[in-house]
Amino acid sequence: MNRGFSRLSAYPFERLAELKKGLVPPAHLSHIPLSIGEPKHTPPAFVIDTLRANLADLGSYPATRGLPELRAAAAAWAKRRFALPSVDGETQVLPVTGTREALFAFVQAVVDSGGGQAPLVLMPNPCYQIYEGAALLAGAEPYFLNTNARNGFLPDLDAVPEAVWRRCQLLFLCSPANPVGAVMDLAYLEHALELAARYDFIVASDECYADLFDDEASPPPSLLSAAAAMGNTDYRRCMTFHSLSKRSSLPGLRSGIVAGDAALISPFLLYRTYHGCAMPIPTQRASSAAWSDDDHVRANRALYRRKFDRVLPVLRPVIDVERPAGGFYLWLNVGGDDVAFTADLFAAQNVTVVPGSYLARATEQGNPGAGYVRISLVAAEEECVQAAGRIREFITLRGKKP
Repeated sequence: MNRGFSRLSAYPFERLAELKKGLVPPAHLSHIPLSIGEPKHTPPAFVIDTLRANLADLGSYPATRGLPELRAAAAAWAKRRFALPSVDGETQVLPVTGTREALFAFVQAVVDSGGGQAPLVLMPNPCYQIYEGAALLAGAEPYFLNTNARNGFLPDLDAVPEAVWRRCQLLFLCSPANPVGAVMDLAYLEHALELAARYDFIVASDECYADLFDDEASPPPSLLSAAAAMGNTDYRRCMTFHSLSKRSSLPGLRSGIVAGDAALISPFLLYRTYHGCAMPIPTQRASSAAWSDDDHVRANRALYRRKFDRVLPVLRPVIDVERPAGGFYLWLNVGGDDVAFTADLFAAQNVTVVPGSYLARATEQGNPGAGYVRISLVAAEEECVQAAGRIREFITLRGKKP
């Protein structure tokens, strides 16, 4: 068996289920789950209609490379969304069955563990746990870049020792960040690419929340935006990951794209041909329709903004809480044991959140997620407001205990 299996950690939601075992919340309070980042907004009807209209195509094997119309739609979206000079749907875009699968597979395809010392895969901490598991199963060592309030919840690239950069084969970035919602500006992304060129590694930018942002006048840039600004229109050493799960509230469609360096796309396509993760043709046609439309995405953003508008005033009288620049999470500093806070909140108010320490790894500097909980505002608007009221009541009563 792959030796990496013995080093895999339990997934955060498995640990959360164990934490809640034996706890009995009040029966008169309905459960409000704010833990998993699974969008609950109504999927766009035109996408569902397109899917239904093409179900007859389930009788054909799909090509791993995807339909030309899907790659063209995704390329046009990326060019439009990030104001890029060009994106070639033939060579710089590839459909994937969701970013989770693609992030994992990409690491297996690009990491070379054949040398003496294990290569390093650098990643933010806390982060999406797939980064860590993918690195371990590819024979690499995860190297965690702690994020906290002092560094704006973004990895401090200048604090990384040169010896670490020399062993780095892949740097994971995530913007807007999960779980904090912090956004990397062009200068930050350009600096990452400068380091990649100096030390010869790849930058994998997880941008699945890129279309969920607070300021309509200031959408988050892409790693591809930074590359183009530097004159790197081939997007050398760049791979970006995008998903319809968050953008279009279609998590069950399992549809995303990767876009970037054609010299990386080509071997990744070869890997995927053997991996066997071709997207069904009806899904491809529905995805093409989704990438081609921006109106439903603007409406989706407006729904999340309204939730923040209503939830934050409820919480602010009892706890410091920041409005994120992107995404749909609140990263709440509970000022103490985040695991106990999560368990006690569920037991008292039947609201489920995620302990921040479950989303991060312990390092020599400590666990940067400790003392925080992640709140996912994916439930219906009124449920989110009701949950905020219960959390406020819980914090208020907790503060009055002797």
